[in-house]
Amino acid sequence: MQKVIEIPAEPADPEKLPAMLKAFKAVPPLVTDINLSLDDKFLYVSCWGTGEFLQYDVSDPFNPKKTGSVRIGGIVNRTAHPSKPDQALAGGPQMVEVSRDGKRIYFTNSLYASWDEQFYPDGVGSWMVKLDAGHNGGITLDENFFLESNDYRIHQVRLEGGDSSSDSFCFP
Repeated sequence: MQKVIEIPAEPADPEKLPAMLKAFKAVPPLVTDINLSLDDKFLYVSCWGTGEFLQYDVSDPFNPKKTGSVRIGGIVNRTAHPSKPDQALAGGPQMVEVSRDGKRIYFTNSLYASWDEQFYPDGVGSWMVKLDAGHNGGITLDENFFLESNDYRIHQVRLEGGDSSSDSFCFP
């Protein structure tokens, strides 16, 4: 097997890290979701720990090319959404849904309550965002799509007609 993509941990001030990561002095990417576009051209990787969402062109699977990156949330950086630039966000890209046409990507920020509480001890909140994907690569946050909930944790969105994952073909 040949390694073609590596996503390293990011150095961080131990004072900003949860107890379980202080000794490492770094934030691991904590890859929690991997999605492939329906045309097999783009691979999407959720880095729940750092808050980075990556897009790779995998037309040539042995030579992937990074074509996009968006940051939102994260254990240390707490990157805000453009519609609320002063609101630091916890959690990170998780439970990704890529539309069948490959133009829209949705994700939420909560992994599992037990993990949320360990990595985000001050609370993870609950939000969902939409990204727009370019035909030839590149991703951008939709500045007009940011959903929050104070009543419950949004975990996953289901797109009408399904998404690009194989499980969506099991439903009418």
